[in-house]
Amino acid sequence: MSYTLRGRLESRLAALLPVLLGCCALAAVLHRWWPVELCALMAAVGLALDLQVWHRLPYQSAWAILPLGLVELGGVLAIVYGAGLHAPLRPALALFGVGWLVSFALAQAGYPLLRLSYAEDGGELGRAGPVAAGAVLLALIGCAATWYVRRPPVVHLTAGVHRGPLVIRQREILQGDPGAVVQGGIVVAHDDVQIRNVTVLGGQNGVDVEDVHGTVLDGVTVQGAKLDGIHVRGAGVIIRNCTVDMLGNPIGQGIDISFNMGMGMSMVQGCTIVGGMQGITTHSSMTEIVHNRVSRTTGEAISVAEMSMGTAMNNVVRDALGVGLNCDDQSMCMFEHNTVIGTRPDVASGNPTRRGVGLLASFLSEAEVHDNALAANPVPMGTVMQSLIRHVN
Repeated sequence: MSYTLRGRLESRLAALLPVLLGCCALAAVLHRWWPVELCALMAAVGLALDLQVWHRLPYQSAWAILPLGLVELGGVLAIVYGAGLHAPLRPALALFGVGWLVSFALAQAGYPLLRLSYAEDGGELGRAGPVAAGAVLLALIGCAATWYVRRPPVVHLTAGVHRGPLVIRQREILQGDPGAVVQGGIVVAHDDVQIRNVTVLGGQNGVDVEDVHGTVLDGVTVQGAKLDGIHVRGAGVIIRNCTVDMLGNPIGQGIDISFNMGMGMSMVQGCTIVGGMQGITTHSSMTEIVHNRVSRTTGEAISVAEMSMGTAMNNVVRDALGVGLNCDDQSMCMFEHNTVIGTRPDVASGNPTRRGVGLLASFLSEAEVHDNALAANPVPMGTVMQSLIRHVN
């Protein structure tokens, strides 16, 4: 059909309304703001293309919605990653797909049934158009107001050394001033806690997060932890821009996220981990591991294990002993655009699976791999115990 500019805008806003309400509900359940941000971004990209490009098309057949949708998806993803919006990839794609399907169903069946002159009017919805636009605006205002009211209070941690372990038992944003150090670890014991720009020295675990929702660690530095730098059990977490130093600790792990499959997608992004047995490891978890730097580990640099479903993308692994990337124990993994350099054979272990393998799938696991750079590893890739590596384009 041939849309008028008004028709395009009204049709898009009316289709956006149910998706936006779903995003607001999802944000409330997850205690995270990214679903609403993503919906607003989808709307902004779509409306901008409507105003600048799509309205110049003289005619749009039904099949054209697919290539137009792919262009809009590319624009949304470019902004998401360019602006550092922390939306997990697969849920974000699913959300976009739902929005696209709703728009398609309404354009092909819903609107023509509700307004018989829909096609002749160029997609205009009559009185319902302004009502839909107002409803979208009210939904955005309502979501924003809810987010503002639910914001946790900001607690400033002053410069200097604070003796721990520091236990957080209320919703708060713990904001470290320059030079703020906690000696003895931090324990997160409440939902909706954010920790920003804090250095943690020592402790059984540097930061311990268990059985809570909505934890965000941003700019946290951990040194000298006895077991895990960041220890997550049964908790949903976003970790970004962290630094974990586990050098000299043969059994420690930089970041361990385990047994939180029912908590939705967790994320580790932009962190630097040095030393330890595992750099980043997950067990029975859904976690995205993206844009991290892991080096000098003695077990596996990045491990998706124990019936996990995980994605590792755009990570750099250097000088790992034994194994670089590991998909283990009935896990399903996606390894894409990672760089693994200089994995060394673990001769002392006597384990043939640790011969300096860049990427390993073991024990009934499946790993999909795409465009990984594996250099100077004695064994670039390997599979053991009925596992599978599948190359995807």
